[in-house]
Amino acid sequence: MGKATILVVDDEEDIIELVQLNLAREGYQTLACTTGEKALEIAGSKSPDLIILDLMLPGIDGMEVCRRLKANPDTANIPVIFLTAKSQEAEILRGLSLGAAGYVTKPFDALALGQQVKDIVAKTTP
Repeated sequence: MGKATILVVDDEEDIIELVQLNLAREGYQTLACTTGEKALEIAGSKSPDLIILDLMLPGIDGMEVCRRLKANPDTANIPVIFLTAKSQEAEILRGLSLGAAGYVTKPFDALALGQQVKDIVAKTTP
């Protein structure tokens, strides 16, 4: 089996490009979208190994996307890392309580995000 596939969800194209570039450098396959609705669709059809998810999205926000993913038996086991500008402790705790595996605040360190991805993928993929 090859490297893991990671879905990157953010409404800012430059963030998507930066994250994808860093993940590709580590050998990961990536998928990307800019809305919560599309994230749910891709997660259901492509079953990525990990989702990097922004909180502030048009339409369905990241918290609701995570809640729906975790409520659906087909996507409940896909780990989620929130990547967001929301750095308040209450937001972090809320995200983790929804079942997120990680929470990274913007501006972010690409190496730190990459290490979280590596650690989570190592635990969750055969």
